[in-house]
Amino acid sequence: MSFLFPSFLWGLLAVSVPIAIHIFNFRRTKRVFFTNVAFLKAVDTKTRSVRQIKHWLVLATRILAIICLAIAFAQPFLPAKNNLSVNRQGITSLYLDNSFSMESELNNKRYLDVATQRLSDLLGIFKNSASLQLVTNDFSAQEQGLYPAEKLRDRLTTINLSNTPRTFEQIYLRQQNLISRHQQQGSNQLFWFSDFQKSTAGDLSKIKADTTNQLFLVPVQAAAEKNIFVDSTWLNTPFIRELQNNILFVKVSNSGTEEAKNVVLKLSLDNTQASTASVNVPANGSATAKFNFNLKGKGYKKGQITFDDFPVTFDNDYYFVLNSSPLIRVLHIYGQKSSGNYIENVYDNDSLFTLQSYSAQNVDPGLIKNADLVVLEGVNQVSGTLPQELQDFVRKGGSLALLPSANPQAESYGGFLANLGVRGLNVAGNAAPNPVDLAAPDRNNPFFSDVFEESVRQEMNLNLPTASTVLSWSSLGQPLLSLRNGQVYLSQISAGLGKLYLFAAPLNPEYGKVAQHAIFVPVMYKIAAASVRAQRTSFKFDEDPISLSVTGTEANSIYKLRRNKTEVIPVQRLAGNQLLLGIPQGDQLGEGLAAGYYELVKNDKTEQIIALNHNSAESKLQYYSPTELRTLFAGQKNVQVFDRIDDDAFATAFQQQNMGTYLWKYFLYAALFFLLLEIALIRLMK
Repeated sequence: MSFLFPSFLWGLLAVSVPIAIHIFNFRRTKRVFFTNVAFLKAVDTKTRSVRQIKHWLVLATRILAIICLAIAFAQPFLPAKNNLSVNRQGITSLYLDNSFSMESELNNKRYLDVATQRLSDLLGIFKNSASLQLVTNDFSAQEQGLYPAEKLRDRLTTINLSNTPRTFEQIYLRQQNLISRHQQQGSNQLFWFSDFQKSTAGDLSKIKADTTNQLFLVPVQAAAEKNIFVDSTWLNTPFIRELQNNILFVKVSNSGTEEAKNVVLKLSLDNTQASTASVNVPANGSATAKFNFNLKGKGYKKGQITFDDFPVTFDNDYYFVLNSSPLIRVLHIYGQKSSGNYIENVYDNDSLFTLQSYSAQNVDPGLIKNADLVVLEGVNQVSGTLPQELQDFVRKGGSLALLPSANPQAESYGGFLANLGVRGLNVAGNAAPNPVDLAAPDRNNPFFSDVFEESVRQEMNLNLPTASTVLSWSSLGQPLLSLRNGQVYLSQISAGLGKLYLFAAPLNPEYGKVAQHAIFVPVMYKIAAASVRAQRTSFKFDEDPISLSVTGTEANSIYKLRRNKTEVIPVQRLAGNQLLLGIPQGDQLGEGLAAGYYELVKNDKTEQIIALNHNSAESKLQYYSPTELRTLFAGQKNVQVFDRIDDDAFATAFQQQNMGTYLWKYFLYAALFFLLLEIALIRLMK
């Protein structure tokens, strides 16, 4: 047994006071005279014997009461089982995992509720400490201060689930930074109350706890569960059109060890159920569901995938947004227009396209950045700032269709196309045109899907035009159309994030009849359709940043995210026509923001609607066991892992192992007992 305040043992000297009182009886006596004292002497002898026993018993109770009281003030305790005991004079930092995985249940109680109760029990041990700190996944401002135990207990009742998962490296760094702000004597102790989910924990082996502090891992004894969640959604085409059949693919994953059979998924568009699908999802695998749907009306459509899966329900809804019939922005830059105005006739007569035509000498570079497709036609020499603007445009995801002039300048074209990956370019001289028939295209190529009727089965049924080339290049990219002599007429070449569609001949009639043929319109339509950047149907909270295509941007434009009546101004940056947004995390999101639809607002006008979902990593319900945690932190003596916290004896076990067993209350009870015993002896013993 040891003492926390051994100086109070000097109080044991106080036992001399009752001893002195009993030895020296200061009570004055009065002598009474009797005529016959023989009988009284006999009575006196008997009474004195009983009185002597009573006095000794009272003396013993007083001595024992003083001894117990002195020892109680010295606070005796049995030493802890561990060599490193907790220092209650340091800072105690408590982390409570409130991520969505803590919604799972253990014996009909949420993991979060179990961890909260055990943390509250632990606060009872530190009830006299004023240097306590509570950290959650919110990383809120109120977590930066030091508070007494009762203050933190009150806050425990207000903690809700957070949609921001944190790795334990982030948690440890957060606790260390907050502790360093407060100059406090003594070593510190850090606690982690969590389910220790593997998918969000990060690399625990990289955490090296400061040897001057102690780290206690308190895992909820979570069991791996079957959980179904939507991983992603995508369209089969880059864009969708109203009143036409569209296909949406949904990837569904299963984090459990058992196959999930006949999972029924429901597709809703603008709160109206549009379709259903059923899939079987293998254990620890995924399956893809296919939905066919039609849309009425243009603009943004709010989509939702829902299904039933218990007991984990936070990921049973997946939100996405579809942009019906978006305009394809085509910029036509010409040097010499073809006499038939073929480009204008293709794109200017369909509401799907918005066409702008400019001379190569007068085009605004800003228009290039905001286009989906740039058609460069009949330019003899690509010069000035135009080559660099077009190269940047393609590398960042744009599409360029190049139709050469009848007399292209070899050096200019060679340098420009070389920067887009075209090698071995040859430019024909002033030789007379020599048209050659086009060869039949490969109808298995996805580029030509829906171009030819199903009844056209054989090449001999195709009546294809002729063309005379002025450009030729090494075999590169994907040939789409070729001549019967084997020379490539149209090739699709990838450059950076974008595509180059390189034609070998101009559209002038003397160089062939391609522009007048029926194949020309669907080919140009396909080029424009493929130029639309595939729609991002949804985003996730942890993406940093998310990229949105915007138009009509101004230098000082401020975009906001609005949901219901709540507005958030995210960190933002404009890069051309791309808006980069940093989605606020944790406490920055504010009250009421969760998975769902958000309006992108500029100057009180809704520019777009986006959908935000939770990180799918939260849905993978595999956890580290105490044994695995001990292995990961092997060799770090100041890290202690507990086996279970789902019983009521956690706080007692922790105190015995790390703080020792305090005995002062028992000695205080003993002191009170001896004082009561003294009173009983004086009053009842005659």
